[in-house]
Amino acid sequence: MKIIEALRKKNRTLLEMHVGMVFFGALCQLAGILAVREKGIYSVSLWFGVAFAFAGSIHMCRTLDRALLCGGEAAGIVTRGYLFRYAVVAVVLIVISMTEAMNPLIFFLGYMSLKVTAYLQPITHKLCNRLFGETDPVPEPVEEPAAQEGEIPAEQ
Repeated sequence: MKIIEALRKKNRTLLEMHVGMVFFGALCQLAGILAVREKGIYSVSLWFGVAFAFAGSIHMCRTLDRALLCGGEAAGIVTRGYLFRYAVVAVVLIVISMTEAMNPLIFFLGYMSLKVTAYLQPITHKLCNRLFGETDPVPEPVEEPAAQEGEIPAEQ
């Protein structure tokens, strides 16, 4: 139960993204086992891409946290973080392509797990809720206070 308590303290959205990345990586790995001849290069390329996606998601989370604290400079901070992440991925893709140590397309597939997790988030959110024994709060309508005499009622 120490693991679950440690996971509870972690940023919940980041945890759900990482669960989605591992799930997507496992699905791609399964497909690769059935369809690919060079399983070793495929696996290394895929999981290196997923690891890069992990690092990218952590960088994105920290960038957003910094931007939220800065106020007026937030757009610049987010843009610089975005450009930095994609520049690093571009450099890694170039190095992989030139050295032929891995398959650049499969690396990119693994990195795209960062994007796929956005679509898997409702599923991973429910999974994490079950793991932690939690439920989401039920939203309740906000009631507008009644207009006082002489005031114009709020539009609805």
